[in-house]
Amino acid sequence: MVVRPFTYEDGAEFTARARESKDLHRPWLFPPTTTQAYTAYAGRLIEDRSKAGFLVCEKSDGAIGGFININNIVEGGFQSGALGYGAFAHAAGRGLMREGLDLVVRYAFGPMRLHRLEINVQPGNAASIALARRCGFRLEGFSPKMLFVDGAWRDHQRWAITTEMVTRQGPR
Repeated sequence: MVVRPFTYEDGAEFTARARESKDLHRPWLFPPTTTQAYTAYAGRLIEDRSKAGFLVCEKSDGAIGGFININNIVEGGFQSGALGYGAFAHAAGRGLMREGLDLVVRYAFGPMRLHRLEINVQPGNAASIALARRCGFRLEGFSPKMLFVDGAWRDHQRWAITTEMVTRQGPR
């Protein structure tokens, strides 16, 4: 796996993968499925300094297997960001997102110089919770009605990792 930044040119493949993956993503995730929606979505990740978006791609052919975004990046004394991610159906269950998330965490704690990353997950999203756990994130709490998802305010578990946790764990 490799991770690379989003580009506008990825729209056709990304939206096709998102349409193929609707059953996998619902009710947790709603990535863009049209060119217009992708352009707006990618534009925020490309142009907004408080966000960074990465595509998880197969090393052999560059096929997009998923995506990982760092949102709400805060610098200064906080040095933190909130992660969001999703695998596409053809890549789900193959360990690709684990490898991709490890790469993004290392990048965030290295060149981006962040100190903390958080993942907010709805309690019923077992696959996302398992990925957070496998990548070394710790459960820090529960927030009732934290985020507005699919037409309602949803409860979320808060998972986090800090640069010290990665250093203690050694190379990933």
